[in-house]
Amino acid sequence: MNREKNLIKNTLILSIGNIFTKLVTFFLLPLYTAVLSTEEYGIVDLLNTLVSIFLPVVTFQIEQAVFRNLLDTRENNEIKKEIITTSFFTIVIQCLCYIIIFVFLSLFIHNEYKWFLVINLFFYIFSSLFQQISRGFGDNKTYSISGFMSAMFTIIFNILFIVKFKFGAYGMLIGTAIGQAVCAIYIVLKLKIYKYINYKYYNKEKLKELWKYSIPLIPNSISWWIFNASDRIIVSFFLGLSTNGILASAHKFSSVYITFYNVFHLSWLENISVHICDEDIDDYYNKMMNVATRFFVSIAIGIIAFMPVIYSVMIDSNYYDGYYQVPIIMIGSIFNVLVALETAIYVAKKNTRAISNTSIVSAIINIISHLLLIKYLGLYAATLSTLLAYFIMFIYRYIDINKKYFKLKFDIKILISSTAILIILLPIYYFGDLKFQVFGMMISIIYALLINVNSIKFVKKIIKRRVGSKNE
Repeated sequence: MNREKNLIKNTLILSIGNIFTKLVTFFLLPLYTAVLSTEEYGIVDLLNTLVSIFLPVVTFQIEQAVFRNLLDTRENNEIKKEIITTSFFTIVIQCLCYIIIFVFLSLFIHNEYKWFLVINLFFYIFSSLFQQISRGFGDNKTYSISGFMSAMFTIIFNILFIVKFKFGAYGMLIGTAIGQAVCAIYIVLKLKIYKYINYKYYNKEKLKELWKYSIPLIPNSISWWIFNASDRIIVSFFLGLSTNGILASAHKFSSVYITFYNVFHLSWLENISVHICDEDIDDYYNKMMNVATRFFVSIAIGIIAFMPVIYSVMIDSNYYDGYYQVPIIMIGSIFNVLVALETAIYVAKKNTRAISNTSIVSAIINIISHLLLIKYLGLYAATLSTLLAYFIMFIYRYIDINKKYFKLKFDIKILISSTAILIILLPIYYFGDLKFQVFGMMISIIYALLINVNSIKFVKKIIKRRVGSKNE
């Protein structure tokens, strides 16, 4: 029961700093799409995408190794100083190398926004490093608050710059940089990270250990970029920045969904990593995996069911073509969640090479299928190729984990029933009138309650025990 309690507790803590701020950002989408042109919105999305590409390449994903190694050394201050000092100075050197290379390459780049690939990347790198240190310390409250502060400052300055000062795309990019800077500064001051940074603790052997874990994650990150970003670049190139803005708006709904999952994923990775050596880890993992699957599948189905009403309210009419892409994106997101649930085993076992191997194959399929289909299917090529890639990665990892570690036992009844519900909802989504759409919403609610009834009882039981123990 302690494992489940910790998983739920950490998920709730992380929710405060992540879900609320993401929801605020989501509900500001009508403002962004009304004030910015489709081209400006496409530019912001493209630059943020490029930053996400460059980050793992510049840092070698060392921040992920910091988190995983700090989990095993929470009580040893000397080793913690070695890990933090070594990673910090390594990242500083890598950032300087990146700046030198970028200054040279910038002579050949003729784009007014190009310097944001240095400024925003710099702040993203250090906020990410310090957030992973916070997680490694087990201080999820600080991690959560830092995320909350980052999002709120980003939102405030976005509104100020694009509405008050009419800075357009510049305003959103500057606001994002300020938000990341606030995040980094808060964690440094709150956890007094500067006390853990002293060059005498720099350790080349520790660096090799960190890189052994992190470097195999680079192709994995690039693969995930192919999933999440190549679509934008290919669409921008073949169909134009305006069409990319439409695709970006359609992805905002799945982004909220994935944000909900990512909050759980943070505590899921920690929970499985801490308990990976338990004798009953296979039973525990399968039980919690199916609880999560039921919950997130029902949420995705609910989003599809309610989208006919939500989309026209949330999105400006100039972006309406994105409506037809949402169900495909959401089904792809379901497989994204299933893949992420499987990933916890690799992280717990420190088998990052397997993570990369299972990502690369699917990434190649994604980009090739997109390039082959875009001429014939237009925007649909982007969403369908990503759905195909997520599905293949899910199957690949399922087979790989069963061979190497233990038998994964997905609830087949849930997979079959959810497929049946989708078969009912999709015709309603594309062709149904309001009466049928309301019927679809009711089906999604009833289905969600039915498949999650045991999970709801389980969470209530834990909350009652927790409240009861406090009152004693």
